[in-house]
Amino acid sequence: MGVAEKSMVLFPVKTLHRAIALLALSVLMTPAVTALAVTTLTVSAISAARAETQTQNQAPKVGKSGLPLPRYVSLAKPKVNLRKGPGLRYPIEWVYRRDRLPVKIIAEFDTWRQIRDWEGTVGWVHRNMLRGRRTVMIQDGTQILREGPDENAPALLQAEAGVIGQLIDCDGTWCRVEIAGQSGWLRSRDFFGADSKEDIN
Repeated sequence: MGVAEKSMVLFPVKTLHRAIALLALSVLMTPAVTALAVTTLTVSAISAARAETQTQNQAPKVGKSGLPLPRYVSLAKPKVNLRKGPGLRYPIEWVYRRDRLPVKIIAEFDTWRQIRDWEGTVGWVHRNMLRGRRTVMIQDGTQILREGPDENAPALLQAEAGVIGQLIDCDGTWCRVEIAGQSGWLRSRDFFGADSKEDIN
């Protein structure tokens, strides 16, 4: 498919069938009424197509594995090759040398998963190199792990950039994580491993 095809407007089959039926009826009408009917039909068809497209876009995506896309996972091995494409024949672009690192799966192909890391780097890894356990990584500066989901809650510890913890749950703005054996709360914007406003129980 060419790139230009992405800008095409596709109409649902049912909408087209209704359009054909109404156009056939318009043959029996006066020219003025016919023009009005065709205009109304065109607007209705476009509105219906847009409504259906919006509904489809709002529906959550599901990969071939039956799991949602996108989704966060973590690296399962201390050494993971990031390849340019979904297969061993594709060249290795990066090598991760840290297990438990959070990454985001954005696509699936057979037994391969396309991931995006905390720096925005995208590539493919085999599914055996990933696990569903959710982890987080402190991104910038030093963040304070607190006893509760409040900026005034007592501090438990300070976590520097690059520190990895386990994600337990999120209430939208704050997430409960475990770092160095301490369970506490961080704002979701302070780490990589969960989307803003994500609700995890």
